[in-house]
Amino acid sequence: MLELIIAACLATGHCRDFQLLYDARETSVMTCVTMGQAEIARWKESHPAWIVRRWSCGYRPPGTAEL
Repeated sequence: MLELIIAACLATGHCRDFQLLYDARETSVMTCVTMGQAEIARWKESHPAWIVRRWSCGYRPPGTAEL
């Protein structure tokens, strides 16, 4: 699996990571990087209380759980 990890915080200071998962057979890391900002903008629309601090793309090691 390929994942876009969004590190975001609430105004209260509570922070956490959110993961958007993609099938690595259909999406490359380069696609994730180039389209990441658009994906984050869509995510932000449905999570207006969260402030995005950083984001990254990468492959999830097999057998790892979601954050």
